[in-house]
Amino acid sequence: MILQSLVKYYEILGEDEESDIAKPGYCKAKVSYALNISKEGELLEVIPLKIPSGKGNKDFPQVMEVPEQEKRSSGIKPNFLCDNSGYVLGIVKNKNPDKTKNCFEAFKDLHNKILSDVDCDEARAVLVFLNKWDIEKAKEHPALQDNLEDIISGGNIVFRLDGKGYIHQNTKIKKAWEEYKLSSTEGREGQCLVSGEICRIARLHPNIKGVRGSKSAGAALVSFNAAAYESYGKDGAQGLNAPIGEYAAFAYTTVLNHILADDAHKQHLGDTTVVFWAESPGKKIQDLASLFLDPGELKTVNTENAKYIRDERAVREVEGAFDKISQGLRIGDLSEAFNKDTRFYILGLSPNAARLSVRFFIRDSLGGFVEKISRHYLDMRIEKQFEEEPDVFSIYRLLYETVNPKSEEKSASPLLAGSVLRSILTGSPYPSALFNAIMIRIRAEREVNYYKASIIKAYLLRKYREQNKYKEVLSMSLNEHNNNKAYVLGRLFAVLEKAQRDASDGKLNTTIRDRYFSSACATPATVFPILLKLSQNHISKMDYGVAVDKKIGQIMDLLDIENNPIPSHLTLDEQGIFALGYYHQRNAEYASKK
Repeated sequence: MILQSLVKYYEILGEDEESDIAKPGYCKAKVSYALNISKEGELLEVIPLKIPSGKGNKDFPQVMEVPEQEKRSSGIKPNFLCDNSGYVLGIVKNKNPDKTKNCFEAFKDLHNKILSDVDCDEARAVLVFLNKWDIEKAKEHPALQDNLEDIISGGNIVFRLDGKGYIHQNTKIKKAWEEYKLSSTEGREGQCLVSGEICRIARLHPNIKGVRGSKSAGAALVSFNAAAYESYGKDGAQGLNAPIGEYAAFAYTTVLNHILADDAHKQHLGDTTVVFWAESPGKKIQDLASLFLDPGELKTVNTENAKYIRDERAVREVEGAFDKISQGLRIGDLSEAFNKDTRFYILGLSPNAARLSVRFFIRDSLGGFVEKISRHYLDMRIEKQFEEEPDVFSIYRLLYETVNPKSEEKSASPLLAGSVLRSILTGSPYPSALFNAIMIRIRAEREVNYYKASIIKAYLLRKYREQNKYKEVLSMSLNEHNNNKAYVLGRLFAVLEKAQRDASDGKLNTTIRDRYFSSACATPATVFPILLKLSQNHISKMDYGVAVDKKIGQIMDLLDIENNPIPSHLTLDEQGIFALGYYHQRNAEYASKK
């Protein structure tokens, strides 16, 4: 289903006049230099094609559409009219000279085979250049001297005819290439798993590039290269165990590389690279999804400090949705600018040696995607600790709360990141690993901040939504009338901590939270008698001790400890409710002080 969806998206982009997707027989490649040659095949100059990155002084190769390139990890396989210096000029840096010579000869033979019958100046110029180029004296050529070190470092090189354009863009040469490509195809015929048609099966699929952590040369999404993965006489055939037609293989790899090359419309969670697309041309739906997944971008969207330029319709749609979410309202239907029934896809890819692992693949309508991610933000809503904190925060910020701040590794667990995003996009309960990780951090740090409280509330809300359990305590702010023991104990702990701070005028090295929070949360019966006894000492030092003592008494009445003693231990879920009670009560205490 992944490949079918990608092929369909390729065909949608292929029909879009504004799309720059590569056509069959071509691909997008990074090109560093152009050799400007005369009609007589003389090398006149080397034209640098690198462009400024906009960040620092480093320049990057220009992306151009060139004839489709070979997939090679070893051996000699020349590309047509676009290759590195070893193939084009016969010179490389620190490589076997005999192999380099063979690379150049293979490159020359390929071009003689394709261009020998092409009647145009460009074809004749390339053939003359290659047939008379002396690789033994190549490094001494005056046109190469200014950029020699960079040229031989491995960047792609194309040809340009002096006074005209790039040679690989010439109409007659493109026609010759396409005819050669069609006639040189080899392989078995079979039924394509994507289209269902009988056609020639692709033995090797082009590499996928742009997945964080994978090799710079790319990695395969479909490939078999060992006996353990091959069967039914398909040994040594690599791609035949999953027969994909040559057109489908080209289409899905081309469009996936196209999506991955677009930094404005992909996200990174742990080691997972997340991409998304819709069955629609243009970028407005991808802009909409990007802003929903990263709410923080709205602060600078379409300003001078903006990282990307976003479609104004998408910006207005997301701003309106978040405004409703901040009020606790459902966002309702999308505006007329967006068709809620448009098919929408989200794919998570992770590196795995020379291949890619699919973390998740989710299909939904655009309206379904917006509804589910909005429900996530609504579930996360809780009273803020500080006014400057965001009403909605990104999934990356959520996952950051699971990481030890003292750790050198600041990324969340890859498996956790994938399962959290999957639960958000499917509307299912959050993984228990998320809740466990948050409770571990709370016990270690002895602090319940806005983000951790939001996660606890959302986790328990989804887990018990169908049972309608704990609904009263999983609220935005303090519920003073609820008698859930774990919640009330959390509230009581916050009041006792505040009493200690006020009694000492804030001059404390450690508080009861530093010493007792973890044990009070897990085994309250062993800790609260001690804390209540200490509180009497604190109250006696306060000017308004009577008011504090009264508040403690009111909370104790909710516990009804005469009939129901303080529990000896709390379950993990109840510990989360304890943390929520503590957070709500502490916020209420400091809000009243303000």
